[in-house]
Amino acid sequence: MDYILARALAFVQSLVTLAQRSDLAWRVCPCCHSTHVHRHGSYTRWPWTLEGRREVVVPRYRCQSCRATYSREHPEYPYKAWYARSVRRYAIDQWCFLGSSLRRVTEWVRSTINQDERWQIWHPLSRPDPQAPQCKLHHSTLERWMDQAGRRAERGVAGLYAGLVSTTLAAADGLWARLRGGATRVLLMLRDSITGLLWPPVVVAGEEARAAWAKLFARAQGAGLALEELRAVVSDGAQGLASYLRQDLPDVYQQRCVFHTWRNLGPELSRQAARAAEGLEGEEAHEARARVRGELSGLVHGVLDAPTSAEAEEALAQLRAHPQGKGLWKVLNERFIHLLTHTMAGHEGLGRVTSEHMWRDFRLRLSRGRNHGTEERLERAGLVFTIFRNFTPAQKRQERSRHYRHPGQCALEVAGLDLEGCSYLDALEV
Repeated sequence: MDYILARALAFVQSLVTLAQRSDLAWRVCPCCHSTHVHRHGSYTRWPWTLEGRREVVVPRYRCQSCRATYSREHPEYPYKAWYARSVRRYAIDQWCFLGSSLRRVTEWVRSTINQDERWQIWHPLSRPDPQAPQCKLHHSTLERWMDQAGRRAERGVAGLYAGLVSTTLAAADGLWARLRGGATRVLLMLRDSITGLLWPPVVVAGEEARAAWAKLFARAQGAGLALEELRAVVSDGAQGLASYLRQDLPDVYQQRCVFHTWRNLGPELSRQAARAAEGLEGEEAHEARARVRGELSGLVHGVLDAPTSAEAEEALAQLRAHPQGKGLWKVLNERFIHLLTHTMAGHEGLGRVTSEHMWRDFRLRLSRGRNHGTEERLERAGLVFTIFRNFTPAQKRQERSRHYRHPGQCALEVAGLDLEGCSYLDALEV
C-alpha cells in the first residue's frame, strides 16, 4: 500500500477506534496497563463547533496501581482544543478548495458558528441572539492550524508517493513570493505530465542556481521519484535547471515552454514589424506592420506547432527565407531540439507548457507569500497545497472550452491508487 494512503487510512481508523471504544476499554491505564482503574470525577469543556458552543462533560479516571490520572478522549474534540475537529477541517478546506484568504475564511467560519456577520446576508429574517456567546476566531489561529498540518506532512515526506506509477515526463516551474520584511524566495514545484501528480515543493533563494533545482529533485527522489526513469522535463528558460540536467541527468531532455518562448519572441516580432513600416505613415504603416507580424507569426506557429520534426524543419527554412525572419530563425534554430522534444518517440504526453495553472490557483491563497512570513512556513504551505491538489478530482462535467483528461479522477487515482474514501485532510491528520 502506498505510504500516503496508509497514513490517511490509519488516521481514519484511529478516529473510528476512538469513537467505538467502550467504557471497559477506557478502564485500562495507559501508563502501566493495569485494569485496576476507577472513575475519578469529570470536568466540563466548552468547545466551539459549527453549530455554536457546546458543553462537553469529560470523564476522568485514576489508576489504583500507579496513581496516574487520565481523561477520556473524543474523536470530535481534540485534547485541550478550543475548536472541534470539524471546525478545523472546515476552515482548512475553505482555504484550499475555495482559494480564499485567511481573513476571509475566518470571517466565513465565524459567521457560520455565531450566526451573525455574513449569516444575516444568507438569512435575512433571522436575528442574532445578543445573549449568545460569540466566537472570536482570528486568522492567526487558522494560519497556525495550516502550519501544524504542514509540519505533520513535512515529517512524512520520505517515501510519500513511493510505489505509484513512475514519472517519466515532468514539468517544473517556480513561483516568486515576497515574504515579510521584503525578502523574496522562489517556491519550486515538479509535476508529473501524465498523471498530474505534484511532488513535494522546496523554497530556495533563486532559480538560476543549479543547487536550487538539485534540492527540488533530491526531495522528489526522497518522496519516491525514480530519477533513472525520467526522460524529459518541460520548463521555462531557467539556466539553473538546464545546468542541473546537463550535469546530473544528461539523458533527460529539456522541453522549452511554448508560452515563455512566445513571450521571449515578442520584442523581435515588434521590432521587425516596425522596421517594415519605416518610411510609411498612417494606414499604410499600420497595414505593413500587421502584414509582417501576421506572416512571421504564422511561420513561427508552423515551427512550434508542427506535429513532426521534419515539418518543423521545413517551416524553419521558410522562416529563414523571409526578409524579416532572420532574427526569429536564429532563436528558434538554437532551441530547435528543446522546442520539439514532445514530438520524439517515447515523449508522448509531455506537454509544451509549464504548470502555470497550478500557480494561478496557489497565488489566490498565498497572497504572494506574505501570509506565511518565513520561507519554512511558505514551504509547508506549498506542501499542504500539493497534497490537496493530488487528492482533488477533476470536474466530471465537460465544458465548451475546457475538457479534462481524466474527469472525476484525482492525480493519485490516475497514478493507480484507490483512495477508499480518504481525503487530503486525513492524509494531513487534521
